[in-house]
Order: sequence, then C-alpha cells, then structure tokens
Amino acid sequence: MAKGHRSQIKRERNAKKDTRPSAKLSYARVSVEKACFVLDAIRGKDVQTALGILTYSPRYASSLIKKLLESAIANAENNNNMSRENLYVAECYANKGPIMKRIKPRAQGRAYRIEKRMSHITVVLNER
Repeated sequence: MAKGHRSQIKRERNAKKDTRPSAKLSYARVSVEKACFVLDAIRGKDVQTALGILTYSPRYASSLIKKLLESAIANAENNNNMSRENLYVAECYANKGPIMKRIKPRAQGRAYRIEKRMSHITVVLNER
C-alpha cells in the first residue's frame, strides 16, 4: 500500500489519540450561535475563573456548559491525575446538531416553519 493512500493516512491520523481531558454534550437544545456567546467568554481562562463566569452568566447555555466543564474537570482529576489548580480551558466549541422542524399555524390557512436547533458542545482542558 502506498504511503499516501487514503486508508494509510486515516490509520495514521486515528493512531494519534488526544490525551487531553474533555467532555462532550450531544444534542443540547440550544443553537450553536447562542452557545458560542458563552464559549467565547471562557476560552483560554483557568477553570476557577471559567466556573465563576458561567455561574453568574444569565444565559441559558451557561448552565449547560457549567455542568459540562465540571465533568471535564472530574475527568482530568480521576482519569489523568491532573491537579485542579493547573487546569485551563484549551478548546471549547459547538458544532451544529440536527434540527427539529415544527409548524406554526398562521392566518388564511398558511403555516410557518419553526426550526428548533440543537448543538454538540465540546470542552477540552489542558495543564499549564
């Protein structure tokens, strides 16, 4: 098999496993745009500061992301033996999930479509 063959490239890419502690929330009932407002606020911050920001943020997505960050911290402490004081948010992003399509009746027999968007939110931590 040639070095540049597609299956060879995929095998090499999948062999490199990311060992950083992370947590993922799939099918969160919040749109990507609204989740990114909160994620932008905590990206690059240490975990104590990020938890403080999420605790007092009035947005709905902040409560979801706070639970997700606490889960990532627990993963770092239990699985990777990292200390909580040295952790910071290395990456955090939201990807688009499926869309629930609903119909709202309107005047004169028309129907408007309502799209209830979902997202997949990921938080990756690292040590300083």
